[in-house]
Amino acid sequence: MGGKNRGREGDNGKLSACYVELICQQQPDLFLFENVKGLWSTKKHRTFFEKLKYRLIEAGYVLIERLINALEYGVPQDRDRIILIGFKNSLIHDLGLKIRKREHLLSGFFNWDKHTLYPKSKVFSYPWPTTNPFRKDYSIPCPGGIPQDLTIESWFKNNDVLNHPNAEHFFKPGAGIKRFESVDEGDDSKKSYKRLHRWRYSPTACYGNNEVHLHPYKVRRLSVAESLAIQSLPKNFALPAHLSLTNMFKTIGNGVPYLASKALALTIADFLETTQWQSPYYPKMEQLEPPLTFEAMT
Repeated sequence: MGGKNRGREGDNGKLSACYVELICQQQPDLFLFENVKGLWSTKKHRTFFEKLKYRLIEAGYVLIERLINALEYGVPQDRDRIILIGFKNSLIHDLGLKIRKREHLLSGFFNWDKHTLYPKSKVFSYPWPTTNPFRKDYSIPCPGGIPQDLTIESWFKNNDVLNHPNAEHFFKPGAGIKRFESVDEGDDSKKSYKRLHRWRYSPTACYGNNEVHLHPYKVRRLSVAESLAIQSLPKNFALPAHLSLTNMFKTIGNGVPYLASKALALTIADFLETTQWQSPYYPKMEQLEPPLTFEAMT
C-alpha cells in the first residue's frame, strides 16, 4: 500500500526481484527476506511472491515463511510483516535433515514460537483502552489487565525519551496546532492524523505519505526518540544529529523492530545448532507433507 499498490511494477517490487536475483547469483548459505503483508495477502502480489520463491527453490534453497507481528516479540507496535528464510540444500544436508527433494521446510522443523513473548492469537484480546479526550499533559492511570510492557508509555519511560539525544528532533507544528488538539488520545482511525494512546501499542510506525502520528498528551508530533522507542530500540541507541528529520523518520519507518530482529536471529541460530531432530518438538520424517509443485503454489 505504501508503494501505491503497484507490486512487482513498483520500485519496491523491482527491489524484491533484484534482491532474489542477487541471492541466486551469490549463493549465501542462508538469507532472510522481510516484506509487507500485502505481498502475501493480496492475490496479484501473492502470485509475484510465489514466483520469487520458486526462483529461489530452483537455485537450491529450502524455504520457510511466516507472517509475524512485532507485538509477538515485545515490541509496542502493531506491525505485520512477511518473513521468508532460506537455507541452502547443502546446509540442510549438513544439519542432518533429509528433505528428500521437498521444496519447503515444514514449520515442524523450525521453532518460530520459542522466542515469542505474546502469542498473536491472544495479544489483541486484552482489554486495551480505546480513546480518551485529549488534554495536554493530563495524567491517566494505567488500566488493569493489559501487559504494560507493550504500551508506548512504558517504553517512553524506560528509554527516558525526554532526555534522549533525539528528544528535540521532531517536526514543529505550525498552523495545524488546532487540528492537533482536536484528535482524541488513541484515535488512530484517520488516514492522516493518528494520536497514540499512552496505554496501548502504536499502529505501524509508517511516517510519511501524509501519515502523521501525534504524541498522546502533548500538542506535537512524535519525536525521533519516541519513534525509536516504538521500534523497541535500546535506550542508548540514537540517530546522528546531522541527518535531516525526513531521513531520520524514513530510517525508523523502514527498519525492522529491534526485538523482532533479535528474536528472529536467535530462532535461526537455534535451528542451526540443533543436532537431534527426533525430539518431541520435531516430527518424524514420515510425517512430512507431499512436495509442492509450482502449479500448486500459483
